[in-house]
Formats: sequence, structure tokens, C-alpha cells
Amino acid sequence: MREEGEGERREIITAAGQRADVYLAGLLPSFSRGRIQTLLRDGNILVNGQKVKAGKKLAAGDEVICRLPPPAALILTPQPMTLDIVYEDSDLIVINKPQGLVVHPAPGSEENTLVHGLLAHCGDLSGINGVLRPGIVHRLDKDTSGLLVAAKNDQAHRALAAQLESRSMKRQYIALVWGVIQEPAGIVEAPLGRDPRDRQRMAPRADGKEAATAYRVLDRLAGQTVVLCDLRTGRTHQIRAHLRFLGYPVAGDPKYGRRKEPGHWPGQALHAWRLCFSHPATGAAMVFQVPPPAYFLAALREKGAVNTLALFQAD
Repeated sequence: MREEGEGERREIITAAGQRADVYLAGLLPSFSRGRIQTLLRDGNILVNGQKVKAGKKLAAGDEVICRLPPPAALILTPQPMTLDIVYEDSDLIVINKPQGLVVHPAPGSEENTLVHGLLAHCGDLSGINGVLRPGIVHRLDKDTSGLLVAAKNDQAHRALAAQLESRSMKRQYIALVWGVIQEPAGIVEAPLGRDPRDRQRMAPRADGKEAATAYRVLDRLAGQTVVLCDLRTGRTHQIRAHLRFLGYPVAGDPKYGRRKEPGHWPGQALHAWRLCFSHPATGAAMVFQVPPPAYFLAALREKGAVNTLALFQAD
């Protein structure tokens, strides 16, 4: 039985034995482990009317009440930063995002994000995605470098978001992975959802959201492969989770990669290399390409990734 009201959810436990935090992770799949812990600590989650700890074992018939407080009001302060601007006009801006820069504010990264820098540069952005993600049409993970487009007004944002939804916006990534992929090309079609063992990671799940990644081998190296990845969908951590699922994790990936890697990587070897879309106002074809950052290029040269390097030289 389930009842839902504004800001509140009620559940009756039917199967005994689960820890409260594990049960809540399944009940609130979009919530991080940290947010669930905060809700428990603040008494916003009650079992039979009582505040409980994360390790509380639930019993059949227990009533769980989740009170979800509204998000606190937030005003972002523009913070000037150096931006690698690939293209800009009155409707949009295309940025070559560096590895290590968070795109928008989130718990643990409330300041010095790309959004803060864009607000300082542009003065204003589309408000469609709310206060935390103004202008952001699509994201890149913190440690993924490369191309990202942001909208300066709502009309441009709607048009770009429609292209993203219809998959007419094309995004290609270069990845250096562990292991030698024998097939010349393939498509990974594996629905993705939160990994029940680690809520900060995504994993293939039968009840996950549709996710598809096409890949093509560019270079086979000593114990590694360079692949060109095409996003058919845009799920969180999609390429990283799909390549790990195949058994070829991205080099330098702190969440999905090898626990111990030879050499030093300042970030994961995943770069958003090519971005194609139609201009939201004129309809003109827009095509952008940028090579990977210096540390990634140096590794490709050292390993002899001739086909990949030729791709950048042709650009």
C-alpha cells in the first residue's frame, strides 16, 4: 500500500530484513546516499513514527514515512574564470570544458563551477533548468573534458533540448580503455540505473533507463584500445558505465576504472571531441571539434595511436 502527499511518501514494508538505508536507496533512486543519510539524521524519515538509524532492520508491516523538505532557495553568484570559448553568439555558447571542472552546483561542489563562470561571462542564461543549472542543455562529468553547449535564452534552450531529445544533436567522444577490443565496432544497449552497491555509480539494470552507446575502434595498442563513442542516449556516466560493462574500463576513471593503474593520470581518458547540431535560430549546421587536453594527447603519442592522432590533425 502506498500513499503520497505533497512532500511526503508513506510505504508499508512487505518483506523483512532489509536495512533502512538500503530500502530507501531503492525507494528514492534519484537521491544520493549522502542525502538519504541527511534525511535520516534530521528525522525526515520515520519508521512507525520513530526516528531511526541507517542500519535499522525493517520488519514486515513497518510503516515508513519519508518527508521530503523543499530545496532551500539559492542564488548563484557569478565567479569570473578563464573559459575556453570555441564559439559564441547571442543565442548560445560552446565551451571546451577542462578536465576537473564541475558543470553545475551539486552537494560538495557548490562554488567555482562552469555555471558560475558562464554567469560571469554572459550575464544571463536560459532559466529553463532552474537556478542550479541555468543554460545547461547537456552535461559532462567533472573529469571528462571537451565540448559542451549552453543556451543564453529560453527559445534557444528549447530548440537545443528538442534536438537532444530527438537525437539529432550528435556527440562523439574519444576514450582510451584498458584491454584490446577485437571487434571493429559495436553497440552497447544496456539500461542503466543506480548501482545498488554504490549509489554514486551507474550499472546495467533490468529496471534502468534505456541507454545505448555505439563505438568504433580507432587504435589497438599494447594492452589498451582507443575507441570513438557515439551517444545514442544521454544517461549519467553512460559511456563509462557501458565500457566497464563490456570489460574495457576507461583509463584513469576514478569510479569505473581499475583500482590500480600503471603510470599517472590527472583525469580519466575520456574527451568529448565532436559536437554537431542545428543553430536554434537560423537552422544552420554547426560542427565543432577540439583535440583532447595535453596529458591525453601525450599518452596517445607515447603509445603510438596513429589513427587517432591523424583524426585530430585532419581537424
